[in-house]
Amino acid sequence: MDDKRIQQVLDIEKQADGVYETAISQAAQVPLQAEKDALALIEKTRADAQEEAKKIVEKAKSVEEIDRISKDAQDRVHKMESMASINFDHSVAYVLARVVGRE
Repeated sequence: MDDKRIQQVLDIEKQADGVYETAISQAAQVPLQAEKDALALIEKTRADAQEEAKKIVEKAKSVEEIDRISKDAQDRVHKMESMASINFDHSVAYVLARVVGRE
């Protein structure tokens, strides 16, 4: 072989070594990048789940607050109905007494 061919073969081998080293380096980075991506995905999923849980808790608190307010309002309505009934009875008795002429 002549020197030119030998040099070409050496250049090709040098390029092949460079490609091989690059491939090895990139192959070593794949698991690291996959782990990094997996951790980022886990963190995003955790944050999304926490936000959703917060919304559910807030909604539950709202429902509980609405139930409490509704119960309080119903209690007040029943109390007012009871008072109105008592006052109505007194009013009827008063009017009857006035009509009959007792007062």
